[in-house]
Amino acid sequence: MTTEQPTHRTTYIDVPEAVGVFGSFETLQQAIYDLRMAGFSRYDISLLGSMDALKEKLGSAYWRAEDLEDNPDAPRAAFVSEEAIGELEGAIAGGFFFLGSYVAMAAMLTPVSTLAASIAAIAIGGGPAGVLGTLLARRVGRHHKDYYAEQIDNGGILLWVRTVNAEKEDLAVRILKGHSGRDVHVHGWSK
Repeated sequence: MTTEQPTHRTTYIDVPEAVGVFGSFETLQQAIYDLRMAGFSRYDISLLGSMDALKEKLGSAYWRAEDLEDNPDAPRAAFVSEEAIGELEGAIAGGFFFLGSYVAMAAMLTPVSTLAASIAAIAIGGGPAGVLGTLLARRVGRHHKDYYAEQIDNGGILLWVRTVNAEKEDLAVRILKGHSGRDVHVHGWSK
């Protein structure tokens, strides 16, 4: 009995794309903000996927940005802003603090407990949980920074922007070049 291995299939859409390579997260973020202000949807903007996704899709060869900018099989990922990462970190840390405080408060809310004892239980229960939440939040932030640092080490951060007409192509190219994008050009396929 043989088992078939799943095959990865890629669908190519005949929509032009502007592509650029960025040497820093800051210039990439500024370009993306300007693209959004110019009317590009967040669904039109994509970045290179993680190294795990890259290895899964293209193998374990050493890849540089210039090798992937026009490769239709390069895995894609959505842009996540620093603000969104900050909100996630806050939600993780705050959620753990709230959960620990809630459990401690529930345990102390008996008819004989005093307000001071309940407040102390909240502080004691929420403190360790808040620390755990903070550590997990830092890990999320570090993973986000490592993702960009790894791409910069491999030639730069790739950014693709789907365009629907010549006017949008010109606008995307101007914005990418205006924020120090390298090797900015348009290719005729999209994924």
